[in-house]
Amino acid sequence: MSDGGQRTYGPLGTTLVIIPTYNEAENIGLIVGRVRAAVPEAHVLVADDNSPDGTGKLADELASGDDQVHVLHRKGKEGLGAAYLAGFAWGLEKGYGVLVEMDADGSHQPEELPRLLTALTGADLVLGSRWVPGGRVVNWPKSREFLSRGGSTYSRLMLNVPIRDVTGGYRAFRRETLEGLGLDEVASAGYCFQVDLARRAVRKGFRVVEVPITFVERELGDSKMSKDIVVEALWRVTQWGLRERAAKLAGKRPA
Repeated sequence: MSDGGQRTYGPLGTTLVIIPTYNEAENIGLIVGRVRAAVPEAHVLVADDNSPDGTGKLADELASGDDQVHVLHRKGKEGLGAAYLAGFAWGLEKGYGVLVEMDADGSHQPEELPRLLTALTGADLVLGSRWVPGGRVVNWPKSREFLSRGGSTYSRLMLNVPIRDVTGGYRAFRRETLEGLGLDEVASAGYCFQVDLARRAVRKGFRVVEVPITFVERELGDSKMSKDIVVEALWRVTQWGLRERAAKLAGKRPA
């Protein structure tokens, strides 16, 4: 947890759940339905990267029957971070008060979203955490858990951020938080995008709270994780950490 000090928080406003998709035809109807059931007042934005399996068309069909479901069609596969940035821009322009990151494959349980939103009444950013007491993962091999824990630990220590699950992707932001993170300066497109936003929130003095979640490995479709994504994340985290250390030694404020 990172505490930006005592402050008074205003009402949350309307929630927008952003779900990036690429070839998630098997999952999109299920996850949107679960979100709508778990938090009926929330809106959903499917940010589809021109999926060749027809995910975008299925999302359009869902939206045609529900005015709280929206679709953002993107030109192609440009990475998780790029999809979220586009979704954030769309949601901020439309005036949503809370913007949520959620995977399309069901690994982030929509039924846990009310707890994240409750925590957000006293925070700037809430992270659904696998690695705090009460958090857990289901159906992961030990090697995958070791890699994820190790990545979070390395990032936390390298960047000096007091967050246990800095790589996790189940998050709820107040709009004011996103507006203060300098999103136009975010260059990371892959999964290190999550680390980038977390470190920015801490550096800006925002109050960041972790809430335990149960992460469930996908049952349908293929994982988007790859060796290249892991390498990019490690390289960027190392680069950020070394740059900040050099700036500190030089007596400068990190960028």
